Amino acid sequence: MNNVDAPVRNTSGPTGPDARRPGELQTLLDEGTRAVVDDGDLRTGRDRFERAFRLAESVGEERAMAVAALGFGGLWVHEHRTVAGSVLLESRIRRALELLDPQSSLALRLRIRLAGEGDYRNSDNTAVLALLQQARARRNPMARAEALSLAHHCLVGPEHGALRRQLAAELVAESFRTSRRSDLLMGLLWQTVDMFLAGDPHAERCLSELRGLLAEQDHLAVGFVVSAMEVMLAVRAGRLDEAEALARACTERGIAAGDVNATVWQAAQLVTIRWYQGRVVELVPLLSEVVNSPTLSAVDDHVLAALAVAAVTAGDRRKAVSALATLCGHDLGDLPRSSSWMVTMHGVAEAAYLLDDSATAARVYELLRPYGHLPIVGSLAVACFGSAHHALGVAALTMGDVDRAVTHLRESVRQNLALAHWPAVTASWERLAVALVRAGRQDEADAVRQEMAAAAEEAAAPPPETEGPGGADEQSEDAQSDDGQGQPAAFCTRLGRKWRIGFGGRSVLVDHSVGMLHLVVLIANPRQEIRAVDLVAGLTALNGAAEHTALSGQRTLDRVATQEYRSRLARLRVELDEFEAADDHQRAALAQAEHDWLVRQLAGATGLGGRARRFPEGEERSRVAVSKAVRRALDRIAAADPVIGEHLRHAVHTGVRCSYWPA
Repeated sequence: MNNVDAPVRNTSGPTGPDARRPGELQTLLDEGTRAVVDDGDLRTGRDRFERAFRLAESVGEERAMAVAALGFGGLWVHEHRTVAGSVLLESRIRRALELLDPQSSLALRLRIRLAGEGDYRNSDNTAVLALLQQARARRNPMARAEALSLAHHCLVGPEHGALRRQLAAELVAESFRTSRRSDLLMGLLWQTVDMFLAGDPHAERCLSELRGLLAEQDHLAVGFVVSAMEVMLAVRAGRLDEAEALARACTERGIAAGDVNATVWQAAQLVTIRWYQGRVVELVPLLSEVVNSPTLSAVDDHVLAALAVAAVTAGDRRKAVSALATLCGHDLGDLPRSSSWMVTMHGVAEAAYLLDDSATAARVYELLRPYGHLPIVGSLAVACFGSAHHALGVAALTMGDVDRAVTHLRESVRQNLALAHWPAVTASWERLAVALVRAGRQDEADAVRQEMAAAAEEAAAPPPETEGPGGADEQSEDAQSDDGQGQPAAFCTRLGRKWRIGFGGRSVLVDHSVGMLHLVVLIANPRQEIRAVDLVAGLTALNGAAEHTALSGQRTLDRVATQEYRSRLARLRVELDEFEAADDHQRAALAQAEHDWLVRQLAGATGLGGRARRFPEGEERSRVAVSKAVRRALDRIAAADPVIGEHLRHAVHTGVRCSYWPA
C-alpha cells in the first residue's frame, strides 16, 4: 500500500542512455503503485518494484530505493514466505534506511514495515505497536494507515479481538485522509474479518458493503479474500458441493492476484469441506505435501493437525502420532497464537480423541477454554469449524469427563445454530449423542438423534419460494388451485419443518404440528370424509386403511421416513462389518448406537407383518384428539393470515368423520 509522494528526479544530469533512466524509474514506481494500490495486482506490483529498486540502486536514487523497497513488501505482512524472499525484502529495507534521514516519514514507514515483518514471524506485536504510536504523532496519513493495517495483521490471536476492531475502525477513518481507495478497502476488510472472528451476527452486513465497493471497481487482492469468505459461508450453509466449486474459483482469483496464500487457502478449504463430508481420509497425500510447502506461513500449524486427523482416520496411526507429537513439542502452549491457532487446536482435539490421548486432550482443553465463546475461524475468515465449545466438548469426552462434555456440546449446538453453520450443528449433535450414551442417558441421546433426523429432512426439502409484499407469496399456479370441480381451494406445500398454506392468491408459512398434518390430509382430499381414527393412526395407516380415502397421489411422510430408516439400517450393517474388520471400535460404537436407535423407532412405528401400527384410541377419543389438534392449527393459521384462517374455519369439519369442503 505504498505510493510515491512526489516524482523522482535524477539531478546528476547524465547523457546518453542513462538520461532516460529517471523517466523509466518513475514509470516503474507509478505502475507498481497502481498495480498494488488501485488494482490489488500483487504479482505485477512485485515485478515493477523489483525492477525499480535495482534501477534506483544503479543510479543512486535513494528515495526511489526506499519507495521501491516499501512496494516490494506488498499489501500484507509476510508476503515473502521463503527464507530467501524474506531476507531479500528486509535487506533492501535496511539498505534504504541507511541512506535516508531517520526522522523522515519515509524512514518511519520503512521501520513500520520491518517491525511488522519481524513481529508477525515471532507472534509478537510490541515493535509494530510502538511504531504505530509514533505514526499517530506524525502528520503523514500514509504512515498512519500503513502502520494500522500492518499492526492489525500482527494482532491475529483470539485474545486481540477488541484491539483489532479499534485499529480497523481507525484505518477506515484514516482512508479519507490518504484518499487511497485501498486504505478504505483494507479497513472494511479488516472490520469484516474481525466480525467473523468474533461470531458477530452482523458480519455479513459488513461483507455486503465490501462487495458493493468491489462491484464498483475490482481490487484483486481484497476480492480474493472476499471470495474465500464466500467459500466459508457456503460451507456454513451446508452447500458443500457449491463450496468446492467456489474454492476452485477462489484459487484462480488468488493466483491472478499473485497472492501467496492461493494454494494454501485452497488446501484449508478442502480440509473443511472434506471434514464435513466425512472424507478427510482422502486428503492424506495433499496434506503430507502441503505441510512442508515453503509457501506455508511460518506460524501456521493447522495443516499438521489436519494431517494427524486424516492419518488416524485412514488407519495410519504411526503418522498420526508423529504429527501430533511434532505439534505438541515441548509444550502445546508454545505454538504461536497465529490466525490459524484455534483451527489447529480444533484439529489437535479431534486427533487426541481418535487416538485416545487424554493428556493432549487435557492440555487442549486448558488452552482453548478461555475462548469457548468464539467460533473456530481460520486466517482471514476463510474457514470455519463452528463453536469452540465443540472442541472443548470433544476434549472433555477424551478426558473421560462426560458430564462436562455434554455441557460443552449442548452449548456448541446452540452457538452453531446461531452461526447458521449446519454441518457444525450436525457434528456437535453426533458427538453429543455419543457423550449422552456414555453418560447412561440413552433417552436424551435418542432425542438428539431425532433432532438430527428432522434436520436432515429439512435440509433435503426444496427451498422456500420467494414471498411477495406483506409476507404473501406471489400468485402462482398453486395459488389458483381448485378442488377439481372448479371451486377455489386451499393448498399445502411442505417446506422443511414448515407448511405453506395458500388460498386465493395468498399464502402463509406455519410450523409443522400434528394438527397441521391432519389438515394436510383433509385439504389433499377435498369433499371426502375421512375417519378421525384414521387421521390419528397416521398417514401410513390411512393410505392402506380404506381405498376410498386414497391421498390423491400425495406422498406419505411415514412411508418415506420408514423407507429412509430401512435404507440407513442396511448401510449401517455394512459399515459395522467394515469397522469391526478394521478393529475401529470408536466408529463401530457410533454406528451401533445409531443402528439400535433406528431399530427402536421402526419397532415403535410398525405392528405385525410390518404394517403401520394403529393407535389404540377408540372413535370418541380420536374425535376429541383430532378436533383439538386441528383447532390449534387453525388458530395459528388465522393469527398469521386471517383471510386464510377464516376460509379454513368454514371449510374444515371435524368429528367422528372429518372433511374439507371448499365453498
